[in-house]
Order: sequence, then C-alpha cells, then structure tokens
Amino acid sequence: MTKEDWQADSREVEAIVGGRHSNPFAFLGLHQVNGQWVLRAFVPHAEMLTAYTLDGKELGHLIPRHAGGLFEGRVDIDRQQPIRYRAKNAGGEWDVYDAYSFGPVLGPMDDYYIGEGSHLRLFDKLGAHEMEFEGIHGTHFAVWAPNAQRVSVVGPFNEWDGRRNPMRNRFENGIWEVFIPVLGTGTLYKYEIVGRDGVVQPLKADPFARQSELRPRTASVVPDPTPFTWTDGKYLEERATRDWRRTPMSIYEVHLGSWRRRPDGGFLSYDQLAEQLVPYAADMGYTHIELLPITEHPFDPSWGYQPTGMYSPTARHGDPAAFARFVNAAHEAGLGVILDWVPAHFPTDAHGLAHFDGTALYEHADPRQGYHPDWNTAIYNFGRKEVVGFLVNNALYWLEKFHIDGLRVDAVASMLYLDYSRQQGQWVPNKYGGNENLEAVEFIRKANSEAYRLHPGTFMIAEESTSWPGVSHPVDAGGLGFGFKWNMGFMNDTLRFMSREAVHRKYHHNDMTFATVYAFSENFVLPLSHDEVVHGKGSLLEKMPGDDWQQFANLRAYLAFMWGFPGKKLLFMGQEFAQREEWAEGKSLDWYLLDAGMHEGMRRLIADLNLAYRQLPALHERDCEPDGFEWLIGNDHANSVFAWLRKSPGADPILVVSNFTPVPRSGYKIPMPLVGNWVERINTDAGWYSGSNTGNQGAVKAYAVEGQHWPAEAELYLPPLSTLFLKFEPA
Repeated sequence: MTKEDWQADSREVEAIVGGRHSNPFAFLGLHQVNGQWVLRAFVPHAEMLTAYTLDGKELGHLIPRHAGGLFEGRVDIDRQQPIRYRAKNAGGEWDVYDAYSFGPVLGPMDDYYIGEGSHLRLFDKLGAHEMEFEGIHGTHFAVWAPNAQRVSVVGPFNEWDGRRNPMRNRFENGIWEVFIPVLGTGTLYKYEIVGRDGVVQPLKADPFARQSELRPRTASVVPDPTPFTWTDGKYLEERATRDWRRTPMSIYEVHLGSWRRRPDGGFLSYDQLAEQLVPYAADMGYTHIELLPITEHPFDPSWGYQPTGMYSPTARHGDPAAFARFVNAAHEAGLGVILDWVPAHFPTDAHGLAHFDGTALYEHADPRQGYHPDWNTAIYNFGRKEVVGFLVNNALYWLEKFHIDGLRVDAVASMLYLDYSRQQGQWVPNKYGGNENLEAVEFIRKANSEAYRLHPGTFMIAEESTSWPGVSHPVDAGGLGFGFKWNMGFMNDTLRFMSREAVHRKYHHNDMTFATVYAFSENFVLPLSHDEVVHGKGSLLEKMPGDDWQQFANLRAYLAFMWGFPGKKLLFMGQEFAQREEWAEGKSLDWYLLDAGMHEGMRRLIADLNLAYRQLPALHERDCEPDGFEWLIGNDHANSVFAWLRKSPGADPILVVSNFTPVPRSGYKIPMPLVGNWVERINTDAGWYSGSNTGNQGAVKAYAVEGQHWPAEAELYLPPLSTLFLKFEPA
C-alpha cells in the first residue's frame, strides 16, 4: 500500500470512528484489496477481535487500527459471506455479527418503483422487518433520508451510539438500509441522522414504524412478524359485494381512550374493548364503529389528530396484534371498523417527521405552504412523489394489514385550498393563479383510486366542509373519488334550528329543509360528531331548549328526524344515551346515567332507530338518490311540522313526520301516497323511550281523496316534540 493509499485509508478509519463516514459499506466488512480479502470491523469496547464464518471456521485475529474500536486484518476466505466475531476485553467475551458482511435486502425493482413513485408495498420494504437473511435471523431497517450525510440505527442494543450501525445509502432514491443480525421482536430503535451540513439531528422515530413506545417515550419498536390469524373471511367476502350507497350505514363514533376507563382510571386494552365496546355497538344496532385516530400520537388532548406514527396503532391500548384482534372481533359481530385518517398535516415534535433529514422533507420549506396556522402543524408536501407514496401506502396498509373497512379522511378542505385559514399574501397560488391545491387533489384521487381498486367493499369518507364539486364522484368523472362526504351543512343548519326555543322555530323553518336542496349532489353521511360536543359547545342534550323533559323530547325528535332523513348516519359516543356534560377525553363517559329512565329511554330509541333503519329498505336503499325521498309537508312554518316519504323500488314506503313544538296536534292532515293502514314503527314520545306515551294507538288509516295531488289522506295525532315513522301495511 502506498503512502497516499495509507493516508486515505487512515482518513476513512477516522471517519468511521468519528461517525462521519457516509458510505460505511464501502469500508467495513469484507473487501478485496490488492487481490486479498481484508476484513474491517468497528466494535467499541473490544480489545481483541477474532473472526469466524457462520459455520464456525476461524478466519484469524484482527489487528486494532484505532483505539476507538476499529479492527482490520487479512483473512483466508474464498467469497463474500456473513462473518461472526468473538470480542474480548478485561470484562469478558461476547459475540458480534458483522452487519457489513451482508448484501442489500432491497432490490433493483424496489429502486425502480420507488423512483417512479408507484411502489404500493412500501410498508413491506421500509421500516423495521424481522426476517432471516443469508442464513441469519435479524432485522432489516430502511428509511428515506435523501439529504442526509449519514443515517444510523440506534437503540439500547448499541448504547444509542450512531457510529456503530450506520446504514447503506441507496443513492438512486435516498433510501438508507441495513440488516442487523440478532435483533428482533421488541427491539427499541430510532434513527440518528447527520444532515448535509454535518449537524446531528434529534433522534427520529421511524416514519414506517409499525409499533411504537407508549408516550411519553417515543422510540419505535420492532414488531412481532408472526402473521395474525384472521377468522373474518365470511365478513370480508360479503363486504366485497356491497354497494354501501344502498346498504344501511349507521356509525358509532368512538374515542377509545374515553369511551370507558378501567376502575383505576387507566385505558382499556384493545382486548377489553373487543369484549365490551364491540358487543355494545352490535347490540345497539350500529353497522360500523368509527375510531378517532388510533395512529400513534404523543399528546392525549390532540385526540389522535396530530399523529407521529402513521403506521403504528397507539400503544395506549396494546400492541398491533391486539388491535387486529379488536377488528377481527368487530367483524365477527357483524360490525365494520372505520378509522379517522390524518394525511393533511403532522405535528412538529422533534422525534417526528419535521425536518426529518435536516431539511424540509415531508413538508414544504416555505411556511406559506408548509405551516398550518390553525393547528401549529406542518403540511405535507403533496408535490413530492415520495410523500405521496408514504401516505398512499399508509391508507393501503390499514386496509390490508388490519382489514379496516373504511377511512374517514380528516380536514380535506385544508388540503384542497391553498388559502385555507390564510389572509391575502400568506399563501402561494397554484401555477394557474388559483387557490386550489392541485397536487393535493391528485394525491387524494390516487389514494381513493388505489383503495377502491385493491380493496373492494371498503370505502373512503371525506370530512369536507365546503362546496368543492364532486367530492364523492368517481375520479374518471372528474371527482375526487371518495365514496361519501360528511354533510356539515345538515349538521350546522339543523342544530341551529334545534337550539332555538320552539316559539321561534317558525321563523327558521328552512334550516331543516335546506339540506334537501343539495342532499343528492353527493353521497352524504349525516354527522353528529365529537366536534359538536367539545370546546364549550355542550352535549347534544345541553343544546336543546326548554326544561329537562323538553330537552329530552327535543333530542329524541331530532335524532329520529336525522334517522329518517336521506343519508348515512353518524353519532358520537355518549349522545346515544344523552350524556349531559360535554365530552372530555380524559375521563370515561357517564355510564351511570343509564340508571335514570330518561337516559335509558334515549338509548332504547337509538337502538330501535338503528333496527328500523336496517330492517326497512325504504330507509336506506335510496339514501343517496333523489327517488328515495319526497316531501309531503315541507312548508308548515307556523306549526314547525315536517313530513316526507322514504321510498325504494319494491319496498313499502315509510312516512316520517316531525313536530318540533311542544303543542300536541290532533287530526293533523297529511297527504298520503297509498290508501290503507299505516302502522307506527317509531314514536319518539312512546313511554318505552320515557316520553308522554301519546300517539296513534299503533296505526292510522289513509282514505282515498279526489281532486287532490295525492290519492289519499290521513289524519294523525302528532305528539309534542316528536318524530313518527309509519310503515304502510298492505292489506
């Protein structure tokens, strides 16, 4: 070796020991130098190092090149292969497997599809995956950090020393990878990243981590690779055949951390939730449970809407296998599971995605594009194919690996508009000068298209609060490709009406009718969500006017109004039994209220509404189509009475009538489509629901009339503050 070669070689030694080498695989491990195999290893604390092949053949002692733990030596070997070392010092002996004698795990096709932005199995390639590789059991780590000078895997296994397990740079796409022998299930790890400026970044959790530590700890965890044994095959087979627009969808929205708590105040586990929440929701007649985000998040009061672990079910309730058991139990009970999904923004916690490799990688560098003023969060850069790949793969991951039935996409409006919550001059127009985020639109369309293509029977729901056209229209028809959209207008208008004293409602009649003007422009979900019962808004019961009896009667009538209205249904937990206090995420719902008749009556009503909604085709088969709805009385402002028909081809029609005053009305005439008997299926004033127990003795008769627009007419008794469902009974 020439003097120049020796000096260059020494510089590499110093770079390895100093943690500054950007390509450790080019120096460590087995290499041919001048026709001979040379072995180099960095093993801090070792004083002697002996090399062996995996089959036990001794290759010789290595010579210390640096007191920091760099060893080197010529070995008699005929090919590149994995190496094991026996290290010694005054304190004892230990074995070390050389991570730098293994080849890459990722292949050229991964490089190609990642580079193209079309890789749809990133969750199988990036992150930490326990495996057997080249005859050795260990874990493969891979992470995207294109602007890093060095990336290392660190954890208790290497004393959090970033010099000891630096990764291989796949220069084509900015992916770093390393296979570390022996490591497996339960290993804690993070990434130590040296930026292009040589500055060591705060330790980063793995963006693709599939398991995380329980907060306040923030390390990622190597998950158990054992495949989960699903028993929901029949449910998935049936799910794949469903058109959810014409199928009952009644959603129970739940925050797992506060639905119910253990006696000591701790969180229920996923298994306990499977034992308690699943049968409760099934018994109540819901079709789906929607979970506020269960992706890992550091701050409880964010309710999960500021996630740092997009691929990790939160450790608050258990490990990933336990969450899979929860979903499996739900499916076996006939319940679907919907996850709230947050691809719009992410928190700026030091261990998260923000400035991941020392640069604005997942977010925009320009704060006018990359900073969200409402939530103090970073906004994803949807113009980067790698970021789009990260998020699209995340959606597919939950649908595939956990058999999730649907994703409710949070804050869609904030993604669609560049000027969302911004004043003039605080945002950057698109290339056409407009305020539409064209890159976000393409991301949304791609995520929806791939979800529907790869997972038939699943669905995507948009929480979108503006008049953006075609949110739930197919992508090939120019829409965004969602299956459903939350109807925020219905929620706002009707709650505003219901919060008024009954005497004033006649002046705001259109608040209850306006939603029918646009009811079929999208496939709507009618949401009474968590957002309506927090931050000083009070519970649904508290929004109702009048004394205690009237508040309950108002709420019963209102919820039945919603169940009779076209659209899928969503109700936040606790409102099904009229929780009195507004929701607080830090404690359990007030289940003791069910000991009181009025609260138990409300619970019974919701269960019966769900049963009627599922059993009567007219109430659900045309939820999203105009031929399923027809006004009978929409203009009785003076009495605040509303009446309409729900219809479906081949099904008996359902009459829905609401009286939103405390005045009972006898002999109230309603035009009817059919002569004959109409039987009360729901009466919110029934004694069973703790109402005043007035009504129509179960049935009314519609008589033929002539010279009118309708063929028949019936006289009904309308109880005070009530909603009735009447079903036509053929003779």
